[in-house]
Amino acid sequence: MLLSDTSIIELASNGMIHPFVNKNIRAIPAALLKESLEPLKVLSFGVSSCGYDVRLAEKFKVFSNLKPKIIDPKRFDSECLADVEVTVDGDEKYIVVPPNSYALGVTIEYFKIPRDIGVIAVGKSTYARAGIIINVTPIEPGFEGHVVIEISNSTPLPARVYANEGIAQFLFFQLDAPCDVSYADKGGKYQDQGDIITLPKV
Repeated sequence: MLLSDTSIIELASNGMIHPFVNKNIRAIPAALLKESLEPLKVLSFGVSSCGYDVRLAEKFKVFSNLKPKIIDPKRFDSECLADVEVTVDGDEKYIVVPPNSYALGVTIEYFKIPRDIGVIAVGKSTYARAGIIINVTPIEPGFEGHVVIEISNSTPLPARVYANEGIAQFLFFQLDAPCDVSYADKGGKYQDQGDIITLPKV
């Protein structure tokens, strides 16, 4: 069963999401901004009617061909990725993902998923309509940590991706019963990942 906003708020109050924004934010008030005298429209984040819109931290890696390699998910070479600093433009922060390229980011939010909850991460429509695709990712019961977000620029043009704003919606599903073996129980390889970008591993 897909959980409603009320259920998500209740679970968040028990530590499932931190930091937690208990409403859907679509603009930042001018009083909280450094540069602008008007509210700043943002890609929405926080709780929604049946999910939670997560934000990207200011840490990114982008695939680079400066040192050409073969991408091997079983033996991933970290030189395939380059760290990218955010560009600051007034009150906005973003990176530019090159055409037909791919970036990795990480959520601001830290998750502690209960044993009876499953999660699916889906991309936001605003990004999808601009040709920026977020990988559909399952988050298993028992997972704990920040979540790495995979971002594909499917267009032939450079694309902006914003930090501190919504990037994907997490949909939470109530299981019939707690799982027998959680992600933590089986020693999931991405368990307890901090706010760093964890690279592929087997």
